[in-house]
Amino acid sequence: MKITELYIDGSFAAPVAGGSFDAVNPATEEVFAHIAAGQAEDVDKAVRAARRAFDEGPWPRMPAAERAAALRRISKGISDRLAEISALETADNGKPLPEAEWDIGDAAFVFEYYADLAETDAANGPTPVDVGDARFESTVSTEPLGVVGAITPWNFPLLMAVWKVAPALAAGCCIVLKPSEHCSVTCAILAEIIDAADLPAGVFNLITGTGPEAGQALTDHPLVDKLAFTGSVATGRKVMTAAAAGIRTVSLELGGKSPFIVFDDCDIDKAVEWIVFGIFWNKGEVCSATSRVLVQKNLYPQLMARLTEVTEAIKIGAGDEDGVKLGPIVNKLQYDKVMAAIDSGKSSGAKLVTGGGRPDGMNTGYFIAPTIFADVPTDAEIWREEIFGPVVCINAFDTEEDALTLANDSAYGLAGAVMSDDLDRCERVAAKLRAGIIWINCSQPTFTQVPWGGYKSSGIGRELGTAGFAAFRETKQITRFDHSESWGWYIEPESAE
Repeated sequence: MKITELYIDGSFAAPVAGGSFDAVNPATEEVFAHIAAGQAEDVDKAVRAARRAFDEGPWPRMPAAERAAALRRISKGISDRLAEISALETADNGKPLPEAEWDIGDAAFVFEYYADLAETDAANGPTPVDVGDARFESTVSTEPLGVVGAITPWNFPLLMAVWKVAPALAAGCCIVLKPSEHCSVTCAILAEIIDAADLPAGVFNLITGTGPEAGQALTDHPLVDKLAFTGSVATGRKVMTAAAAGIRTVSLELGGKSPFIVFDDCDIDKAVEWIVFGIFWNKGEVCSATSRVLVQKNLYPQLMARLTEVTEAIKIGAGDEDGVKLGPIVNKLQYDKVMAAIDSGKSSGAKLVTGGGRPDGMNTGYFIAPTIFADVPTDAEIWREEIFGPVVCINAFDTEEDALTLANDSAYGLAGAVMSDDLDRCERVAAKLRAGIIWINCSQPTFTQVPWGGYKSSGIGRELGTAGFAAFRETKQITRFDHSESWGWYIEPESAE
């Protein structure tokens, strides 16, 4: 069994207080690794190391091309170990191996993308601004923000960490990463890869540990300049409160209850394919999952029949088994939460179409059959609150206006989707959906090059794309006065003889 270590100031070490917690394979319920349990003292060491590296070290002042070269070494390190990391991701999280391979390949690309962006940003240089007075010359530039405390989730353990680590490093920041205690193994591998990439000591630090111990210490630390968090709304509020206390920059990528509007001119198989992908990919443990599906009434009966047929044919099993498209829920705690939500749905008056419990014969592992509820009351908890599991709620609608009213009636605004052969209608609906990410005739494809983030309770700020880089830079204006001139406000200039 692997026993991980913390990574602080360029070295691997055990936690000061010792101690570890178990990594459990959710398909077998067996322990396969032990994770170092960092606590407040370890966090303090890591933050102080990052502070020294930022204030005194070469990284923030290094030419962008050199930082980019380091990021490309990290990317290659991930690619070289893709099979190993993917297998560990599946063992830790439960997701099917092909999904894990997709995620890890994407993580390698994120480092490549931000290496390129760092070089492009440096090449652009300061931007001159005409202020309307010839005596003044102003420029606007950006510089590294500082020390970043990053707290990342368990649903995409390595990829969500990389979404923060890669742009932060590219921007010249130093970072302390605290991954979820529920899935930390692949972030420990990331630390090994970064160590081999020969970054200056303290630029990247890894603290594994629990939220109450390590996470709280990181959010409260006064030497952190920015908190970057992905996770639940409840924890996001705590992170935002901690940031407010220190007047620090914060970015939050939180939950969602995303709608998927399907009009009656759609091809049924295409619609069903994207509905299934939108909710059962990664076992529904996706913040942007399109878990509220609205189907136009004329299509509703036929679509429900085909959706049920396809859903019941999904192969369920351990993520490393061939052909598996739905793995186990990440852990017992989340399994119990999803089952409680299903029980709530059953008592709400919604119609349970399929699923709703353990698949037959699967008594070991945290497996839940893909579940469909139909005709769901719009005030029901399963319609309004994020479940974070393989559970989809379906309702019918009459008109485009009705669909938009139902879709936007949510505290969340992370994502939304619309499907129709009428592309003008798709564009019209996309413009009216109150969410940060809109898919037309698809659901869930995510690209590093475009921004990611939501409206309302789904968060603050954006990751990925150029916005993801800018989130780790500070903006500075420099204004110069023509020194050959006199200002002459308090002291009149001497008149020329």
